[in-house]
Amino acid sequence: MRSAAHAIGWEFRRRYPWPLIGIVVYCLLLAAVKVLGFGSIAHITLVPPDERAAAIIAPLSTTYFYYLAVFSFGFAGDLSARQSIFPPRMFALPVKTSTLVGAPMLYGMATGALLWLVPALFARWPWGIDVPLIWPAFLLAGFLAWTQALTWMPYGLPGMRVIVTVLWLAALDAIVILAVHYKAGEGLMIAILAPQLPLAYLVAHSAVTRARRGDVPDWRGGFARKASNAKTPKRELERFSSPGRAQLWLEWRRQGRSLPGVVAMLLPFQLALLWLAKDAEPLVELILVIVSLTPPLLAAFVATTYSKANPEARDSYGVSPFIATRPLTSVALISAKLQAAVWSTLAAWLLVIVAVPLALGLSGTWPLVLVRVTRAIEGLGAPRAIVFALLLLCGLIATTWRQLVQSMCIGLTGRAWIIRSSVLVAVIFVVILGPVAQYVDTHKTAQAWIWVKLPAILAVLSVLKVLAAAGVAARLFERRLLSDRALLQSASVWVASVLTLYMLLAWLASGPLIPHYFLLLVAILAIPLARVSAAPLALDWNRHR
Repeated sequence: MRSAAHAIGWEFRRRYPWPLIGIVVYCLLLAAVKVLGFGSIAHITLVPPDERAAAIIAPLSTTYFYYLAVFSFGFAGDLSARQSIFPPRMFALPVKTSTLVGAPMLYGMATGALLWLVPALFARWPWGIDVPLIWPAFLLAGFLAWTQALTWMPYGLPGMRVIVTVLWLAALDAIVILAVHYKAGEGLMIAILAPQLPLAYLVAHSAVTRARRGDVPDWRGGFARKASNAKTPKRELERFSSPGRAQLWLEWRRQGRSLPGVVAMLLPFQLALLWLAKDAEPLVELILVIVSLTPPLLAAFVATTYSKANPEARDSYGVSPFIATRPLTSVALISAKLQAAVWSTLAAWLLVIVAVPLALGLSGTWPLVLVRVTRAIEGLGAPRAIVFALLLLCGLIATTWRQLVQSMCIGLTGRAWIIRSSVLVAVIFVVILGPVAQYVDTHKTAQAWIWVKLPAILAVLSVLKVLAAAGVAARLFERRLLSDRALLQSASVWVASVLTLYMLLAWLASGPLIPHYFLLLVAILAIPLARVSAAPLALDWNRHR
């Protein structure tokens, strides 16, 4: 039993260690900044405690939600399906169900607790910020445990998993919010949260036991079965219009529903905070900003499945024979992935667009938002305010889609050293970004230097992007993956998109303060080009290795 638990833990440690390592290194760097006196400590200590706490604990939330999906196997399963998302390959392991359930839950709860305890300890020492230690750790562990239990359970209706999970976690979240609102003590909070762990384990054990013996209930009833049987002859006549349509259906079934499902699970907890911010306009604005940034941030985590050629296979870097022998070109396979990402992005943002006005109305915070909107219209004018809002919304939607697809050119190569090196570079970048941002925020000289050099930096990045895209286009044409006509059409669409965005930015920011060439550089960097274009090359390289 012990060796089996260690084997399951080894799988988690081998595949998903980098975000946790990044958090630890990040905290160590922050401690070094404080203890060793890097930069001006006088400037840092003048930063308000809330901002310092945010700088220390900000990476916690994104890393926690990533591991929420990891330990619940959300990246590998279909959240909208009736069957359990617990990996079927693990059902055949020669271990008891208690070990099969207990090992992922134990590792997940321990990771969730550590994700709070480590940053909280660094917030207390050496930064001197008073934050609670124990009950938030129980809260994170309990949320993860209930997510595992409810997502591993088989359901009788498609989509019921997301509904039940969201409602149950929202109820638990509401209890915690009420306890905090009425200033419950540490002992009472622990008394509320600690029993959740064994209860979640019992539910998870029952769920995996049922799933392991193949018990998948069907709540659709006899009428639904009769209707399904009546439609069988018609469905037998239905065919996909093309192999590309079939591949799109497969990509949507396999990966497309992950992002909307995760967004649907997270939105209620974020929007529930509006009930605590009825009289605080800045807090309402902060909550709406966090909600707006949630789909792009979650898309960066969900992208790990989009960037794999074979997400369900043991050798996730390679291409399965099923995909390699499909009667489709590498460009057509990439096109199906891109289209599935479009539908996934639109579904996720539809949830946000519907849920936010509903939550604002029910929480009574609409007047605060209307005041802010009125100020914006008075300052910018109605036409510019409307265009700015639409441009901001379209930018967030496009960023979400970009987060889903921009790593495909790396993940589809099939080369482990390239993928792992890119992860290491990303972790190093995240670790360095926090202290650098704080240093720039507290030093006027650094801000002035960046402002002066920013056009030159953007110009260099734009030139590198265009040169990289030209090299990718040459390789696509050389390997006959795209014809010269297709390349010309793609380039024309990209140029038209850049010019459209540039004209909108120039109209919104008309004036002598911001030069137009600066806006053109921003438009060039904003529209995806090189990395998306390189995805067919990566898949073709992987497909024929």
